[in-house]
Amino acid sequence: MAESADLVVLGAGPSGLAAAWRAARRGLSVVVLERAGHPGGLSASFEVAGIRVDHGSHRLHPATPPHLLRDLRELLGDDLQQRPRNGRLRMGDAWVGFPLKAGELARRLPPGLLARVGLDALTAPARRGSPTYAGTLRASLGPALYEALYAPYAVKLWGLPGEEIDEDQARKRVTADSPWKIARRLFRGRPDGQGKIFYYPRRGFGQIVDVLADAAVAAGARMRLGTACTRIVVEADAVRLHTPEGELTAGHVFSTIPMPALARLADPGPPPEVTEAAGRLRFRAMVLVYAVHQGGRWTSYDAHYLPGPDTPVTRISEPANYRRSADDPADRSVLCFEVPCAVGDDIWRADDHSELVRDTLARSGLPPVDLADLVVRRLPQVYPVYETGYAAHLRGLDAWAGSLPGVTTFGRLGLFAHDNTHHAMAMGYDAVAALGEEGWDAGAWRAARERFAGHVVED
Repeated sequence: MAESADLVVLGAGPSGLAAAWRAARRGLSVVVLERAGHPGGLSASFEVAGIRVDHGSHRLHPATPPHLLRDLRELLGDDLQQRPRNGRLRMGDAWVGFPLKAGELARRLPPGLLARVGLDALTAPARRGSPTYAGTLRASLGPALYEALYAPYAVKLWGLPGEEIDEDQARKRVTADSPWKIARRLFRGRPDGQGKIFYYPRRGFGQIVDVLADAAVAAGARMRLGTACTRIVVEADAVRLHTPEGELTAGHVFSTIPMPALARLADPGPPPEVTEAAGRLRFRAMVLVYAVHQGGRWTSYDAHYLPGPDTPVTRISEPANYRRSADDPADRSVLCFEVPCAVGDDIWRADDHSELVRDTLARSGLPPVDLADLVVRRLPQVYPVYETGYAAHLRGLDAWAGSLPGVTTFGRLGLFAHDNTHHAMAMGYDAVAALGEEGWDAGAWRAARERFAGHVVED
């Protein structure tokens, strides 16, 4: 069956849905192609034991631009709740509140570590870094804090020592990049409340993408779920997309799928050197283990962060503590254990993760779970890996993608970027703004891409 549209959006994650909604509101004919049977991608929610859970820990941050937050408030109404952050971070053998508090750090951290951090702060001007994640953070934060917190976390999150990770990773993921900035935040906080509050919907983080999808459909967009794009033929005046259901002709295509996947689908494809570069870009996979706990809430905390090397788990979140909802049962809770890994390794292939759950809790000094059930989800593409040399591989692939007439790539996967949901939505808004009445505004898109390059991930 032949079909046509002004705009086809590949992928129904936050960036694609935001773009589809904005474009449909402008009166453009829009079709969204999503391979999964539901919208949202990794931002979707689902049920475990009658409790809405997310794909790991997700929050809408106070750093969200006001116009985006206003739109989401209009779509979600009172279901978008402002919540206090109440997490904990494991440092050595001690648990400290997260967000960090100066008095608690002074009481709980080993005096030797505090003394070394203080000395590093005084000697910071004399340190020189190297163009790696390790070199950048050792120079800015100091060796003591880097080795205690960031070095082991890097190995767990990205599967590489900090010396083999590009310095871009530090710029994208570490906002307080000196002991003095950390101290200012401990005593003053941030004016926008970042780190102290967050926004979260009553029915799970996926309610955000659900309302965006509903709004896009209400505005006239056609949502084709469970539909994979198998080939993208790029021509001078149109783009033809092949699906199992037939061919679709688009005036313009917004691609939010992984850029290496776009290279595989495009016809004509990239030159051999770009294809080779695309093959060198890697994503870190993750196994999510959902433990159903009997007896009510497990703890009062929303998340526990585990940077140390004694367990492969990086974070344990309790979704019911992210919100206030009468729908959440009182007699049980669900914990989500995040375990970064590589596709095909022992963690990925394991059939039973119950021992991992129990061992992690015991090693971390956390309460045991009264385990009623385990549910496991395996995600093959979660974190882009900024291995040293990645930028050269990405540069050629990005330049090729940017040369495709009628095709624009953006979003976390589409730009191989570490980004929050509000960043992804902003990309969708900016892409539609560049799709002007007179055609594609390349200058406006260049300016938008420059803004995207300054995104820093909030945690």
